[in-house]
Amino acid sequence: MVYIVVVNPGILADAGIDHGAAFVATCLAAAAGTLAMGLLANYPIALAPGMGLNAYFTYSVVKGMHLPWQTALGAVFLSGVLFLLISLFRVREWLINAIPLSLKLGIGAGIGLFLGLIGLQHMGLVAANKDTLVALGDLTEPSTQLACVGFLLIAGLSARRVPGAILIGVLAVAAAGMALGLGQFHGVVSTPPSLAPTLFKMDIPAALELGVGGVVFTFFLVDVLDNTGTLIATTQAAGLATPEGKVPRLREALLADSGGAILGAVLGTSTTTSYIESAAGIEAGGRTGLTAVVVAVLFLLTLFFAPLAMSIPGFATAPALVFVACLMAASLRRIAWDDLTEFLPAVAVALCVPLTFSIATGIGLGFIVFAAVKLCAGRWREVSGAVWLIALASLVRMALLHYTGG
Repeated sequence: MVYIVVVNPGILADAGIDHGAAFVATCLAAAAGTLAMGLLANYPIALAPGMGLNAYFTYSVVKGMHLPWQTALGAVFLSGVLFLLISLFRVREWLINAIPLSLKLGIGAGIGLFLGLIGLQHMGLVAANKDTLVALGDLTEPSTQLACVGFLLIAGLSARRVPGAILIGVLAVAAAGMALGLGQFHGVVSTPPSLAPTLFKMDIPAALELGVGGVVFTFFLVDVLDNTGTLIATTQAAGLATPEGKVPRLREALLADSGGAILGAVLGTSTTTSYIESAAGIEAGGRTGLTAVVVAVLFLLTLFFAPLAMSIPGFATAPALVFVACLMAASLRRIAWDDLTEFLPAVAVALCVPLTFSIATGIGLGFIVFAAVKLCAGRWREVSGAVWLIALASLVRMALLHYTGG
């Protein structure tokens, strides 16, 4: 999962955040969150700024809504506080159980496709077109050709279960790019860059404004869903879950997750969350928090490799985005395809998130479609109060955006 210290700063730099500070914030947030998970919950689960959430931060909130990155960090901070509160007061179970599985799966796939679209753009495979919105990019570009080779290399190594497949692919493309004069080598080891450009720069008052409430809720909802799915999957893989599928010490794990998100915002990075890549450590034999503590120490050591991270161009990290997108889209296979009232809303989310270029809008439309289809099918009793509430709030939000020109 160390690829995140290369990919995350690149994405946040597109939002106007200093690359070096984002690198340090990524390493420190990952180290602190992972250490908390190991010491509080005694789980072999590592945390870092989440893929998908960083893309939402940059391309939907900062660029799409034209909000300052300081305000976006404030929204991340508030979402972490909200996550902490529901963890302390045990509201999380009610919220998670109230959201139907089809929507959860659709949200995961939609965020993956959103990430994939961004990756394809950075690879140069997808370009803007005034007539068809998007079109095939220029395949004669050397950077695009290298990025395509990088994606195939990552896919092939992963299929062979080679450890660190994503990192190997990114480094191989970066090295080839430098050899062809498409990148600049800045060195390997140095003292860490300054954190001053991002430390305590989140703007909480601005994030508390009415128009940013939807952003806070989206960060919160995606973080809760992401963490829950990862905790369930990894603890089951490690044999740490109960026979009923419940996660022991869930409260401690969620405190580590929410605390990591809050600290990450203070340091200057998007939402920190549990990583499904933790399964690699579990597969290698990790069963206790000692695994997480070791990972935390390694993230701290990574601080001294900032020049190497800054030497890697965007076309080298783009294939990693597309590969992770493909993994996330695989959640669609678990949808109940024999029930139209279940698969239709899920597909609506998966389509609308990338095509509206907004995770918040895509999720909102998915809830609206779910409630409407169930109502029209005479199965309104299958719609929970939470889904009705989110669907109504999404309708109001879209109406406000329309009438205010947002």
